[in-house]
Order: sequence, then C-alpha cells, then structure tokens
Amino acid sequence: MDNPVLLTVDLPSTPEECSSVLKPRGYADLPSTPEERNSASKPRQNPGSGASKTVLLAGPRGFCAGVDRAVTAVERALETYGAPIYVRHEIVHNRHVVNRLAEMGAVFVDEVDEVPAGARVIFSAHGVSPAVRTMAQQRGLRTIDATCPLVTKVHKEVTRFAAEDYDILLIGHRGHEEVEGTAGEAPTHVQVVSSFEDIDNIIVRDPNKVVWLSQTTLSVDETAVMVMKLRERFPNLNNPPSDDICYATQNRQDAVKAIADKSDVVVVVGSENSSNSVRLVEVALHNGAKAAYRIDDAGEIDPLWFDGAINVGVTSGASVPENLVTDTIKRLRTLGYLNLEIVQTATETTRFALPRELKTA
Repeated sequence: MDNPVLLTVDLPSTPEECSSVLKPRGYADLPSTPEERNSASKPRQNPGSGASKTVLLAGPRGFCAGVDRAVTAVERALETYGAPIYVRHEIVHNRHVVNRLAEMGAVFVDEVDEVPAGARVIFSAHGVSPAVRTMAQQRGLRTIDATCPLVTKVHKEVTRFAAEDYDILLIGHRGHEEVEGTAGEAPTHVQVVSSFEDIDNIIVRDPNKVVWLSQTTLSVDETAVMVMKLRERFPNLNNPPSDDICYATQNRQDAVKAIADKSDVVVVVGSENSSNSVRLVEVALHNGAKAAYRIDDAGEIDPLWFDGAINVGVTSGASVPENLVTDTIKRLRTLGYLNLEIVQTATETTRFALPRELKTA
C-alpha cells in the first residue's frame, strides 16, 4: 500500500463548496509532489480550541470502474432505445442508484422469464450463469451484458479449470448473485465455501487437482485466512492464476485500514446487500476503530453514535455515488465535525469500455 496522503481542509458549508472539494472520482486537487504532500500532512493547528472534531475521509471510495460501466450502460440504453429497459436483478447493490434508474424507466426483475418476449434486458454487474443466457436466448430477448470484466475473468477461470477437470473451491457468500453466476459456469465442478464449517464437508476426487477461486468483493484478510484453512486440509491446493479480489475492493479496504485506528467511529455509506460495503465495516472494526456503522444515506445517522467521539472516519462502498458521501459530511458538520482530513492511499485510473452492444448504438 502506498503511504497515505493526508490533506487537511476547511469543511465546506454550501453544496457548491462541497461538490468542489469532494471530487467523485479523480481527486484532482490532492497534493501530487513530495513537497505538497509534506505540507498537506502537517497537523491542523487550532490554538486554544482543544481537540477538534474531525472527519477522516478515506480515499479511494465510491464508484469503481465496473459499477460506473454498469450504471452508464443502463443510462445509455435508456437514452438510445427508450423506456422500458429491463434489468435482471439490481444493476449494482445500491438502493439509491436503483431507485434513480427506475425513475428513468429501468424495470428491475428477478428472472428473465419476467421480461416480455423480444424485449431488451441488461445483465447486472454481478454476472449471470450460462443457464440464464440460454433462457434469455430462448425467449428472443435482446441482451446487454453489463457484467464487470473482473467478474468475467473469474467466470473464465472456472471454465478453464473445469475443462481441465479440477475440483473448484469457490470462496464466497452462498446466495450472492455473483457467486451463483460464477458457480453456474460449471456446477458439477464447483463447491461454494462460505465458512470454516464448509471446509469439513468438501469432497474432492483428486487432492492434487483442487484450485481455489473467490468472489471479487470479499475481505482480503478474511479470504487469506480461509485459504490457509483450506490448505491445511488440501496441502496441494492450487492458487488462481491472478488475484480474484478486485483492485477496487482491495483499495477501499486499504484506505479504511489507514483511518481505522485514528477513528473513534467509522461510518460506511453503502446498502445492506452490498457485500463490499459490509466488508468495510468489518475491516474498520478489525483494524482499530472503536465502532463502525453502515448507512444507506445521511438520514440514517444516529447522533448517539458519536457521543464523546473526536475523529469520525467516513468511506463508501464501490456502488455508492459521491453525492451520498457529500450529504453524510454535511450531516456530520451539523454535529460539530467542522474539520475534514482526506486520507488518500491510492489513485485509481482504471476504466472499462461500455458493453459491446452499446458501442455502436
């Protein structure tokens, strides 16, 4: 992990000032030279005021490249083809994003058999199994695949190892859309491992032909422990050809680690069904935060959480738009947190092209 960059600024008081400071993706105003970093990292001086109530804002946070691609895909499809555009499951796991797209004309369904024959349907960022693709084809649906390319990479790994007749141990949350889609690539070869108890029930045909893969949004540290436990039972366990946990998940967890032990309370903005947001709460608690809470938006903040708290850490999951973070900062300001320190641990430049079905639209 890069050394954190600490930037202390006056917390903006108007929406316009907030928008100019809390850049949604680029953080272009962060210090870029060693001299600027040294200057920015000096602690804020408040003579005579005692301990200052401060927000520690983690970066990177919010939208990752895969989420940005998926949300843009729905917006572009609506612009190009008009409403309704059907989407299988939530395009990303954020209530506010889903509600906004629904207001624009997106119709979210649980399964493709709910989509009228011949209509357009978008597959969410979490991916789908071959069985879903087959059903869509049988119904004559015009599909747009918004699966995150990093999830697609894991699908291809499953296909490859299944073709080589490996037993595949997929570490992930049973029932999660991504895990269901990934396991569906080779259901006779994949066993989902969600807990240590699952390890005792694994049956493999050849202990020398076993490989582990993982859901892309897991806790990096907890996955490492799970792999260690798997290797105790299967000493010749093979590793994936590259890390399956996505760069954005890891970056957001690293950023939380950088603020956790300095925070009395950490607030994670993200929906309940967002795996990576829930993991950020766990990472904060495991790395020194005295308390950590997940909220969908600023309206869920309970002032009692901050009784006696001086430093409050703030971050957001990979499917959270930046305006929800801005609203959270503004709410904390009303509770007396008038200083803002931005702690940046990495700079993200990854971008994904739109689904091929939309490139020529």
